[in-house]
Amino acid sequence: MSVGKIIVAGIGPGSKNDITPAVLHAIRISDVVVGYKYYFQFVEDIIKPDALCIDTGMKKERQRAEEAFKYAEEGKTVCVISSGDAGIYGMSPLVYEMKKERNSDIEIEVLPGISAFQKAAALLGCPIGHDFCIISLSDLMTPWDRIEKRIIAASSADFVTAIYNPKSNGRYWQLYRLIELFLKDRSPDTPIGYVRQAGRDEQEVKVTTLGQFDPEEIDMFTIIIIGNSQSYLFDESHIITPRGYYREAQREDVGIGQDIMIRSFQTIESELKNKDIPLDKKWALLHAIHTTADFDMENILNIDDRAVEKLHKEVTKGTVRIIITDVTMAASGIRKGALERMGIEVKCYLHDDSVAALAKDKGITRTQAGIRLAAEEHPDALYVFGNAPTALMELCELIRKDKAYPIGIIAAPVGFVNVRESKHMTKPFKNIPKLIVEGRKGGSNLAATLVNSILTLDDAEQLKPGRDV
Repeated sequence: MSVGKIIVAGIGPGSKNDITPAVLHAIRISDVVVGYKYYFQFVEDIIKPDALCIDTGMKKERQRAEEAFKYAEEGKTVCVISSGDAGIYGMSPLVYEMKKERNSDIEIEVLPGISAFQKAAALLGCPIGHDFCIISLSDLMTPWDRIEKRIIAASSADFVTAIYNPKSNGRYWQLYRLIELFLKDRSPDTPIGYVRQAGRDEQEVKVTTLGQFDPEEIDMFTIIIIGNSQSYLFDESHIITPRGYYREAQREDVGIGQDIMIRSFQTIESELKNKDIPLDKKWALLHAIHTTADFDMENILNIDDRAVEKLHKEVTKGTVRIIITDVTMAASGIRKGALERMGIEVKCYLHDDSVAALAKDKGITRTQAGIRLAAEEHPDALYVFGNAPTALMELCELIRKDKAYPIGIIAAPVGFVNVRESKHMTKPFKNIPKLIVEGRKGGSNLAATLVNSILTLDDAEQLKPGRDV
């Protein structure tokens, strides 16, 4: 008796034009063709006249595999047809598992096909230009809690994500939940495309955004593709996902240090919990997180309404000529290139010859004495605190006595004694633009980077930090 064989063939998404030559040949030479009855309409004119066709209904996959082995063991060449690619939610795994169960010697050959997500991607343009994953929302064979974990992983890892089995008559809420989870990590402007009956006469192709997406337009014959953070809409009907992040090739006008900083900011921006904040505040927040690697800055960086924007305008107008810092470390972190470009001088009085004497005479700290001297010479400067709460408290007292009227305050002293209190003392001055790091956290490097965000706000819209690095 001749030796039989099982060919598991992916017939593509539904059009004869999308069936590969190898699959067409396999169907033509097969003695038996086994498949879900709906699929036969796509290949019936290819099957040889004397071939036996065995069509079964939905959820009869195991029965189809058993029929394939039955006839192959009789020496027949059997073709098991599966839509799309037979290895993606198709018949290949079941046939191989049955071969193992039966300890069968029957030869199995798998012929790949064009998957529905590939067809949909082609119709949508090029949404899968980078790393991607596929998730089925069907919980027939996978518990929903595991599906949800995969959704969260795909969303947080910024995968382009193709969705199979998005809805059925009995499953209506899962797609709503997926969108809810994706919106925790992705912008509402993230492109999303969906194709119904891809490659078939009833084909429909639509493009929208994650925020505007309506699950009610989806049925079980629809494939959904959600872009990543770099994907964008093109000509209102196509999605482009670049092959790399931010066109990874370094631009000629950007040095290595600035390029690293730009990519760091883009990463931080993509991971913010709340992206829908004013640009000037976001710019300062990105600087703060970049410097500290602390996303708690989203919660503790308190910026007055339009404070960064107002201070930047004063800087560019030339109103700000002096920046006063409480300690030299804060001064050293402010970008020298930006200061030179704008004609601004940074001063720290901590090591002034008269500071030690004043501190001793008045029984105050040297940083307090430094601020007292600074206010006498530059009462309208931009004041920056990254270390000493007593210095900030001194400025607050001078403001109350009308001996200082700073154009702005950056309050980021750090420590455990009087730190919180000094920041609370600053808040009542409603007419002074303020950037305050709440609680005990702060530091000279943080104070300096907040100054840098003010000096470079004109680079915020392009998300291009580090001009003076």
